[in-house]
Amino acid sequence: MIPESLVLQATQLLKNAKHTVALTGAGISTPSGIPDFRSRGSGLWERYNPMEVASLSAFRYDPEKFYKWIQPLALTMVRAEPNPAHIALAQLEKAGRLAGIVTQNIDDLHRRAGSEVVYEVHGHLREATCVSCYSCHPTGSFIESFIETGATPHCPDCGGVLKPNIVLFEEQLPHDVFYGATNIISQSDLILVAGSSLEMAPVALLPVGPLNEGARLIIVNHYPTYLDERADVIFRQDVAVVLPHLVSEVLGE
Repeated sequence: MIPESLVLQATQLLKNAKHTVALTGAGISTPSGIPDFRSRGSGLWERYNPMEVASLSAFRYDPEKFYKWIQPLALTMVRAEPNPAHIALAQLEKAGRLAGIVTQNIDDLHRRAGSEVVYEVHGHLREATCVSCYSCHPTGSFIESFIETGATPHCPDCGGVLKPNIVLFEEQLPHDVFYGATNIISQSDLILVAGSSLEMAPVALLPVGPLNEGARLIIVNHYPTYLDERADVIFRQDVAVVLPHLVSEVLGE
């Protein structure tokens, strides 16, 4: 049950804001069946050491091990569908009440839900880059065969190993995307954190500047964050329930 007093507060913040930005994490996609990384009992990092399977060093040393690890996750992401939380944010953007989304997710569900201004700061699976000749290739031509066989994909130009354009541990974030994310959040007067525990720097630190300048903050997340004490409204309920309810109230539907 969502407390109506919190709904009222959040609705007024969303209606009054001139530049709202959503910051989303893995928790917004768990209702779509995609596991997150840190939840107690189900997070991926409880079963795997990230430095052994998802670091740049590990990929360079043993790309086959990386692809064996990511195969079932890639299958889940490709088969997943946007849930009501993704759709609600797309509706909010279409209505002119959301400037854009900064997401830590690589699952492409925001774009598939209809959102247009999306900064994927940890990359995506739509493309892959050759580690030998650095040519970039759409993954659409081989993703299905990879999901079926688990075979390491190779560059059609030179035969080198292809690395998906996602940010692994030990890698820097893509400069242009992170610059855009920083810029759009720096202009915000309201930040909506949805499904992120705000544990991964530097993305987790992006709201601090705007908050210091007077921006307001709504958090929708099952677990505490380091910014809870600065939030105007906190929802601990399911993000796929809270966001559609809020958007419906804001848009008068």
